Amino acid sequence: MPMKMPFGPDWFKAINWNIPNAVQAVVPGFETMATALMKQTIQSKGVAGVADLRAACIEGGVKLIGCQMTVDLFGFTRDDFIPEVQDYCGAATFLPMARDADVSLFI
Repeated sequence: MPMKMPFGPDWFKAINWNIPNAVQAVVPGFETMATALMKQTIQSKGVAGVADLRAACIEGGVKLIGCQMTVDLFGFTRDDFIPEVQDYCGAATFLPMARDADVSLFI
């Protein structure tokens, strides 16, 4: 997976750091470091963070729907989600709802 560093001179930030998946899997703390770098990139580019975007969606009345397959697959419970997620469904149920919606986003 190519990565770019969010800090340093322009020539350093322009390097595509091709880090093999195997290295990412076996290096302790790699995921934590990658998450920190992603947060730093988001902040340095002036993009709203996930918490800010979620709050804006809730304030705007967006209907949040959780993926039932993900809940089942990873052993989550509904208590693991924010209270604003009131409905859960799979992709087959979501697609007809998305077809009739003005805007939809499936993640």
